[in-house]
Amino acid sequence: MKLTFPSALVAGAIVTLAALSLTARAAGGTAGSTSGATSADDSLTKVQKAGTLTVGTEGTYRPFSFHENGAGDITGYDVDVVKAVAAKLGVTATFQETQWDGIFAGLEAGRFDAIANQVSITPERTAKYTFSTPYTYSTGVIVVKSDNTSITSFESLSGKTTAQSLTSNWNTLATQSGANVQAVEGWAQSVALVEQGRVDATINDNLTFLDYKKNNDASGLKVAATTTDKSESALAFAGGSTALAAAVDTALADLAADGTLTSISEKYFGADVSK
Repeated sequence: MKLTFPSALVAGAIVTLAALSLTARAAGGTAGSTSGATSADDSLTKVQKAGTLTVGTEGTYRPFSFHENGAGDITGYDVDVVKAVAAKLGVTATFQETQWDGIFAGLEAGRFDAIANQVSITPERTAKYTFSTPYTYSTGVIVVKSDNTSITSFESLSGKTTAQSLTSNWNTLATQSGANVQAVEGWAQSVALVEQGRVDATINDNLTFLDYKKNNDASGLKVAATTTDKSESALAFAGGSTALAAAVDTALADLAADGTLTSISEKYFGADVSK
């Protein structure tokens, strides 16, 4: 799971996310350790000389990086953001599809210049890697039927039944909130149970709910409550790649100012998740 959310309600139980409320966000990029990096930072000049920004991504993580109907060119929210960033840098974006379990090893080995795969900024990661400023912000949300008036906060989940994957941090949040958890395999099953009235609610990432609304009739559902903390996702670079991170930060700031990030967000989520 790329996104993880900490919450004031379960601080210490849920992965201290910078996947939610990133304590480690740094303007202009966050410099990690220089392990694996040369003493002279040539991260930007390498990209400029090659004329290519090579980016690692899964390619199977809809709507962030995927192939429509399993075929054709890679597309998605992260892919479009990277292409726009590369254009600002005056280079071409290329993508190396890599399984999540090996993606950071690929970055450390120099197989690509950056990772774009909704990588949450966490204290553990900032100790090893350099990050751009975030280009995605999200919260955790409680999703209920539109006519549900009994759930208005995480506290009101006490005694209610939620559908959650038992291996997710959302299950931890539901349990800590006093809910009775019905185990499911994932979002598709949990939201179906809510729509059918077989459970009272489900907790998940707001990006997941926005994607569902964009591609399905979600008129029978609503968000009942939102976590206070936010997750922040950014491009990840090898530790010490401050020159490249700074250039990407400038590109992201330009793309935010000219409305490009908003446009890409609305294309995939029907809402602006870039700020």
